[in-house]
Amino acid sequence: MISETLTILLAGGIGSRLHPLTADRAKPAVPYGGKYRIIDFTLSNCLHSGLRRVLVLTQYKSHSLQKHLRDGWSIFNPELHEYITPVPPQMRTGQSWYSGTADAIFQNLYLLERSGAAHVLILSGDHIYRMDYLAMLEFHREQQADCTVACMEVPLAEGRQFGIMATNTKHHVIDFHEKPSNPRPLPDDPNRTLASMGIYVFSLPLLCDLLNRDHDDELSTHDFGKDILPNLIHSHSVVAYRFGGERGRVSCDRYWRDVGTIDAYFQSNMDLLTPSPPLNLDQTNWPIRTYEPQVPPARTVLGPSGQRGELVNSMLSAGVVIEGGYVRDSILASSVRIAEAAIVERSILFEGVTVGAGARLQNCIVDKFVRIPNGERIGFDLEQDAARFTVSEGGVVVVPKNFQFATTPATQEAPSRVTSKGGIPSAQVTGLSP
Repeated sequence: MISETLTILLAGGIGSRLHPLTADRAKPAVPYGGKYRIIDFTLSNCLHSGLRRVLVLTQYKSHSLQKHLRDGWSIFNPELHEYITPVPPQMRTGQSWYSGTADAIFQNLYLLERSGAAHVLILSGDHIYRMDYLAMLEFHREQQADCTVACMEVPLAEGRQFGIMATNTKHHVIDFHEKPSNPRPLPDDPNRTLASMGIYVFSLPLLCDLLNRDHDDELSTHDFGKDILPNLIHSHSVVAYRFGGERGRVSCDRYWRDVGTIDAYFQSNMDLLTPSPPLNLDQTNWPIRTYEPQVPPARTVLGPSGQRGELVNSMLSAGVVIEGGYVRDSILASSVRIAEAAIVERSILFEGVTVGAGARLQNCIVDKFVRIPNGERIGFDLEQDAARFTVSEGGVVVVPKNFQFATTPATQEAPSRVTSKGGIPSAQVTGLSP
């Protein structure tokens, strides 16, 4: 069945709720976990599921994403009809850009029709999870379904964010509403509901017919969840595939996150730092592939005055140098440098960030190539931070890419090297989070 399947990966969303991380890049290209991009999780699922024909539909600020696909995902052999191919809007069907998930695929129907595929797997490129798509495809075949929708249980209070469905005892979808104001609870649990994950399997002929009819409907918003699925359940066999079951070769951690807001993105990264992370990145037969720059290994070194660099419960990427600074509960991307007496806590630093001597950061996301001046403080006075940066509802401060500090605060003299718990100067220990 794998050889008869074409995969469509939707990666053209604006990602406005992740601004300013999406100011210069598409949401699927946003860095994650120190070394990955968000899209790497979906593409790795394709790779390990055996899917070798993948079309990535791009649109919004796609250069960073396309560069990442070129550098990290040029791994298939076109002579064997394998490919991961970015497909930007080409206006083959009119003068508009992609205007909805269904319209994005409709504008590329010619690629589907000439693919020779019997089935189409539709995915989103902006979620964090691991999933064996082969198991879902086999379920689709066993059920002799016209369409299969991947779904998972979520708290009822979160149901307004998703397409919500109801099923019968034979897995058939009997009701579907996109982002309802009053989500329908599960029959056996009034506090939970069944949510669509935006992952679909269609037979190719049916999908082509549906997209043509949807295109001709002037009242349609050209969205699978809003327009196509609610009507399809009354005329065809639509079944629900439960995510995280016993099928498949990947461990059933049931971790799936839409990292569409700053707070959701930040918390998902922090999840990786827990003693038993809910997303297991260590499964050896299901590694997450990405592009990695060729830089030296990470290291800690003594600062100019002899103070040693320290690391507590954090993740470091290649090229990081902690030069007498202190890092706790944080994720550092490649080539980050932490100077002497600097303290970084519960923060995510992107590639090439430099934290100056004596600077202190907490609850921050710092985008690429920012140079934090000596003695700077970010994350301690949110009102002051909001005058310069984006501050999320949850109090996460986001410093945008290449931000230039208008004035450099007076350089603080680095505390003298003293013996204290953890090797941190006693003047700096006060106020550290437990």
